[in-house]
Amino acid sequence: MSTHPQSALVLFSGGQDSATCLAWALARYDRVETVGFDYGQRHAVELTAREAVREAILAVPDGYGDRLGQDHLLDLGALGTISETAMTHPRAIEMNENGLPNTFVPGRNLVFLVIAGKIGLTHSAHQHRGTPPVG
Repeated sequence: MSTHPQSALVLFSGGQDSATCLAWALARYDRVETVGFDYGQRHAVELTAREAVREAILAVPDGYGDRLGQDHLLDLGALGTISETAMTHPRAIEMNENGLPNTFVPGRNLVFLVIAGKIGLTHSAHQHRGTPPVG
């Protein structure tokens, strides 16, 4: 453990890729928080899995549970409303003429990263002032 605590914020959908990222971060940082986004995605089962994965981490004796911090699940329903893709609407999954699947939600990851950046900055500022984070 380092003498200077380090923290990370993992964009955590509950799926296999983000669970792997969470495990990687827990092995390397003193404190790891998670953030997920509900934007009306059809594969919302991952959002349910988020809680189960976090609970499993906490249940492992002498595991990384002491490093697992707060979870943030944010409602971004507006993103699903303005993107008419197979990811957010009930339609067959197909390839578009532009070569992208119709599950592609333009700008989705940019929105996620901007919001995660704000959460990280807000929590970092509160930690340096010694006050608890809001939200």
